[in-house]
Amino acid sequence: MSVSQNEKSLESEPSIGLVERQRFVYHQTMDDNHPDTQLAKIAAAIAEPARAKMLCALMDGRARTSTELSVIAEVSPSTASVHCAKLREQNLVTAVAQGKHRYYQLSSKEVATALEALMAIAGIAATPFVPSTPDRLRHARTCYDHMAGEVAVVLHDHFLRLAWLLVEDESGTYQLSDAGKLGLGDLGIVIAPVGKSRRRFACSCLDWSERRPHLGGTLGAALLQHFIRHAWVERDLDSRALTVSSKGRRQFQKILARSA
Repeated sequence: MSVSQNEKSLESEPSIGLVERQRFVYHQTMDDNHPDTQLAKIAAAIAEPARAKMLCALMDGRARTSTELSVIAEVSPSTASVHCAKLREQNLVTAVAQGKHRYYQLSSKEVATALEALMAIAGIAATPFVPSTPDRLRHARTCYDHMAGEVAVVLHDHFLRLAWLLVEDESGTYQLSDAGKLGLGDLGIVIAPVGKSRRRFACSCLDWSERRPHLGGTLGAALLQHFIRHAWVERDLDSRALTVSSKGRRQFQKILARSA
């Protein structure tokens, strides 16, 4: 019995429809903006062993140069630079220029949280940061006209926790909040009104020994001047080191004892 043309058409339609649907799904998955594709790119960036080592090393919250990361990942400096570029491309790390060096750090808390979960599954421990800075310089020193070192980094972080400093933008610019003005005033630190200036009033400055930010800008300079004027710290005669006096230790403890 012969089959009519209409019946042949009906019989062929399901297979044609299936092919078209498969083709549609295929093109969807190839879309660069599709969530599946983005996830695959991020997973591929993390999956490379050298890059995975770099990311694990950055989990301690400290920034590192590509040369330092090359030692950790056991690759050449040039290869490490390529890996860092790949991690930046996937927004896993950001680069901070400080003097002649460029430091890399995790781009966000979300990245750190995701990596921590993966590290827990894999049973990996974060690589500890081992500073090479002499102890005296590492504890407290000057960075141009503001204070750097362990003490400065601790103060910077505490000011953020107290909401005395408010993050203004991604470039690391801060505003001094009303609570910050009152808090510093209670400690005898009076911040004069800032006129027109090309210099930022308050900003993060990456600490080269701690690899975490301390406070820079006009506010950072004003704080150091207050610390020196009231003998909280004393300048070293032949280096950038600062010695924290017994009075300074008591005053810094007062600051750190404050809660939000």
